[in-house]
Amino acid sequence: MAMVGLFWVTPDAVYVGSPPSAIGGCVRLTGDGLEAVDPDGSRTWRWAELRSAVVEDVPVEGPSGRAAKLLGSVVAAAFDAFLGGGPPEMTLRLETENGPEEVTAYAAVAGYGAEEAALSQDLLARFVAGTADPRTLADWGREHAPEGTPKPPARESLLRTWAGA
Repeated sequence: MAMVGLFWVTPDAVYVGSPPSAIGGCVRLTGDGLEAVDPDGSRTWRWAELRSAVVEDVPVEGPSGRAAKLLGSVVAAAFDAFLGGGPPEMTLRLETENGPEEVTAYAAVAGYGAEEAALSQDLLARFVAGTADPRTLADWGREHAPEGTPKPPARESLLRTWAGA
């Protein structure tokens, strides 16, 4: 498994945020569209049905970088364990042909890099526009995800390549 921007890539699937949580919640991307799964069931939208998709409430790492991110992750994990909480929630706002929809996605880390988050939003918009395909990420995942998460410059480069930028 590997995290590249807001996307969690496995050899078998691509997710916005984290892969399925303990309660089963996730947002999975496919060549056909996206699927939101939660304890109450699942909803799917074909890319052609979507007008826009934007991830809001993205936790962004602070200016002090990795040390603060690591400390924040440890503190957040301890706090969540104490309170029985889970990972930070993000909101995926969809504009569909039938009106607005809102989906919960769970952050895979305590804070994403600002540049990676912006590049991820652009790539998600390109999926909706039909100018990029999530199967490209899945293809990469089959070959590279077992190696783990690349370093930040490599992740940014991948996002730019996948977006055709």
